[in-house]
Amino acid sequence: MTGVRNNKALNRFELDVGDSVAFANYRRAGDRVIITHTETPPALRGRGIASELVKGALGLIRADGLKVVAGCSFVVDYLRQHPDYADLVG
Repeated sequence: MTGVRNNKALNRFELDVGDSVAFANYRRAGDRVIITHTETPPALRGRGIASELVKGALGLIRADGLKVVAGCSFVVDYLRQHPDYADLVG
């Protein structure tokens, strides 16, 4: 796996896993990043890849001084389980 990147042209965070890509779609609203959907290829599910993707996306959001809005259930659950990102929720 390589690091999470922000593909601004497609409005999504991406994580390469072998020949596949896990991604989290988002849209911007002012200083907020609304993550609307996360997708991990079916063959790669259950390996913590989506969690790694969201962790990396939150790190990029924090580095840009933005806030996050959880628009999908996976991100809601991730934020609930990782209170160290509470400062990003907006």
